[in-house]
Amino acid sequence: MTIYEILSFNKELLQRLFNAGIKTSDCLYVDLFNDYTRMRAAGDKTTYIVAVLSDKYALSERKVYGIIRHLSSDCTSGAVQH
Repeated sequence: MTIYEILSFNKELLQRLFNAGIKTSDCLYVDLFNDYTRMRAAGDKTTYIVAVLSDKYALSERKVYGIIRHLSSDCTSGAVQH
């Protein structure tokens, strides 16, 4: 299957995601965000959580903070960041 075929088949879904401000690459961080929400619910401090997730997912702490902020934000039309 070609890239064009996948895009064409999923065009409507991809357009909705784009309009909601969701990047397709955001799916890469769903597990990280699940770990974050689980650890927050357990009462862990954000600084500790970020350090643990940074190590676990081999990302900088700054990147982890950015991912958490991005995935916590509301979906709004036209909110796509370039």
